[in-house]
Amino acid sequence: MAFTTLVGTETLAAHLGDSSWVIFDCRHDLRNPDYGPREYAKSHVPGARFMHLDRDLSGPPTGRNGRHPLPDPQAFMRKLGAAGVDRTKQVVAYDAHGGAYASRLWWMLRWVGHDAAAVLDGGFGKWLREDWPETDDIPQPRPVQFAGKVRPIGVDLAFVQAHLRDPALALVDARAAERYAGATEPLDPVAGHIPGSISAPNSAILAADGTFRSAAELRAHWRRVLGERRADEVVHTCGSGVAACHNLLAMEVAGLCGSRLYAGSWSEWCADPSRPVATGPQP
Repeated sequence: MAFTTLVGTETLAAHLGDSSWVIFDCRHDLRNPDYGPREYAKSHVPGARFMHLDRDLSGPPTGRNGRHPLPDPQAFMRKLGAAGVDRTKQVVAYDAHGGAYASRLWWMLRWVGHDAAAVLDGGFGKWLREDWPETDDIPQPRPVQFAGKVRPIGVDLAFVQAHLRDPALALVDARAAERYAGATEPLDPVAGHIPGSISAPNSAILAADGTFRSAAELRAHWRRVLGERRADEVVHTCGSGVAACHNLLAMEVAGLCGSRLYAGSWSEWCADPSRPVATGPQP
């Protein structure tokens, strides 16, 4: 049985040492890019490899393509192969932030055609609270060939511009409400949101313990946000295409499948002053 959305801590613990499972630690801090590697070196799930948001899950930023543009897919697939991932492997990703960074890897695996990918529900925090094993040993995976094919599950800047305020498309912004409204902007040079986008902070998809809310609760949440829109009419955005993956995963958990990602998100959109900017709590 392949896991394609979430995996619980007990299930992952039962597969430690299973050669058909590959685990990735995706811990990150947007303000401190050394945080993830440092914490990984101290302690991680046994067998976990490390994937860095900036170096492994993003391409080079140019100042106009967003803070975390997607990498070259062939380069990404080579990294997966070097980490021991081929089409037979079940991949599990985790982080320490409710799954937002791990969701970026989850989405990128789907992007290159690998469906057997899931996020550890509750992340490393839940893993430690439940006293599952941890280690500082760095694994040495046997390289394999990852043969994937890019799927059209994302949209680009041109698509968003062409469909701006299109009633058949729902742009969903995962950033905190105050960033969406333009009241504050700690990371990008311009505050506000893409005109017509809907505010849906990704914090709302998690329970108090940092796990995902139930499928039924998430379905109700997304119906409040989206009304009767179909999932394939939804494009997720955020600051740089990370938290957007978190919301996208939550829709999949809810059984609302087929929404897409705009990876450039606000950081790409606001890089050109000629593009319109909206502020305030409404689309």
